[in-house]
Amino acid sequence: MLQIKNAVFKISDFRIFTIESLTINDGDIVAFVGRNGSGKSVLAKALAGDQPLLSGEVINQFKSIAHISFEHLQKIIDDEWKRNNTDMLSDNEYDTGLTTAEIIQETHQDAELCKHLAQQFGIEHLLERRFKYLSTGETRKTLICRTLMSQPDLLILDEPFDGLDVASRANLAEKLSQLSAQTITIIMVLNRFNEIPPFVKNIGLLANCQLLKFGPKDTILDDVAIKQLANLEQLSNFTLPEPDETPIQLPDTLDRIILNNGYVQYDGKAIINGLNWLVKANENWQIVGPNGAGKSTLLSLITGDHPQGYSNDLTLFGRKRGSGETIWDIKRHIGYVSSSFHLDYRVSLSVENVLISGYFDSIGVYQAISDKQSKLVKQWLQLLDLTDLAEKPFHSLSWGQQRLILIARALVKHPTLLILDEPLQGLDQLNRELVKSWIDNLIDKGDTQLLFVSHHAEDAPKCITHRLTFVPNETVGYQYKIESIK
Repeated sequence: MLQIKNAVFKISDFRIFTIESLTINDGDIVAFVGRNGSGKSVLAKALAGDQPLLSGEVINQFKSIAHISFEHLQKIIDDEWKRNNTDMLSDNEYDTGLTTAEIIQETHQDAELCKHLAQQFGIEHLLERRFKYLSTGETRKTLICRTLMSQPDLLILDEPFDGLDVASRANLAEKLSQLSAQTITIIMVLNRFNEIPPFVKNIGLLANCQLLKFGPKDTILDDVAIKQLANLEQLSNFTLPEPDETPIQLPDTLDRIILNNGYVQYDGKAIINGLNWLVKANENWQIVGPNGAGKSTLLSLITGDHPQGYSNDLTLFGRKRGSGETIWDIKRHIGYVSSSFHLDYRVSLSVENVLISGYFDSIGVYQAISDKQSKLVKQWLQLLDLTDLAEKPFHSLSWGQQRLILIARALVKHPTLLILDEPLQGLDQLNRELVKSWIDNLIDKGDTQLLFVSHHAEDAPKCITHRLTFVPNETVGYQYKIESIK
């Protein structure tokens, strides 16, 4: 049993999280929901015993507790980043990155259990691949397998479904149901109400860093639904701040992206093979497909971040890749957000300076800031309802608040091409609708075009005109379906 009474947990010198009463029994499956910044991740840490208790009582009788979160994933990726930037390579070494199997077994060595878990989550074929080459969804599955290696009796999952495609979300929900039948107690922290599995009986509602309600799922959801509908009506009353300078104007006759027979391979295996793709002016594309299909790889070719982009026949904004352009020539046209970019944003900056960095296409701010840029960023902070946090360290914000800041960072200059790779991960329902309204507003009133990746069909903004679908094929890996949807 886990029981908490009149508990006050420390978040910072000026913030606390409170729980008046909470009891979770052996074998329960519960979910907690709330808006970004409501304290969901703090709650997960508190239940795992990792949040400082200032007062009150916590009785935790579970012997083996496992906790999964975006922060844990970020630490593993940070470690891999450090490992792959070492100068201590032997003469015959070219890459010191760990394989998926090594990541899974890093704290608990059991090859048979590792293989069994990988089979359960559909990543057995990835066990020998370097972890750093996995897609977002594949890294999530790897982290879950790694956590289950300890065979916990209490499993705490912070946003377990984010980054997973439809089939993988259904597969994970089924696995959690099976785990609960083995008397494993499961606690989920979620942003999406529609991701609460049907076998969850009780949920908790969080707001303003306190547990407001805990009880039967149907009772709580009915109450929350009414409040959300009232809040969503306010989304249409806004105006996006203007860019700091006039956006680059391109003629409508100029094709934005031309990729001929696109090809990318890792370790001798083709990830993208034979893709022909044309994006014309005024087209907004949704890119869909299962985890590991190559969606993020395709986007990295466009942004100039993938080295194999220069070996492909790729023309962007009328200029052939490798014709002498710099990475800054490419990025000046582009606004970009992805889960990997979020994980890589390690620079210690204030919230305000993270937004300002969007004007310079840099991670960090290394040049003088104009008065106009400073004024516009204050308008963005007001739109985000984060003005009071302007000077706070970016990494002190909740994961969802960080994602909102990075999305706004991609929008500040009103880019020619807005590339959003799973941008709504970690956002609650209200903020997802808010961001979608920003995107539609930006594209409707300006000259921005969109490339949008999401595993959730309901996440697509209204402005989408075309869809590129990665379709699994047993012979060639993936085929590509291109269609107009408007």
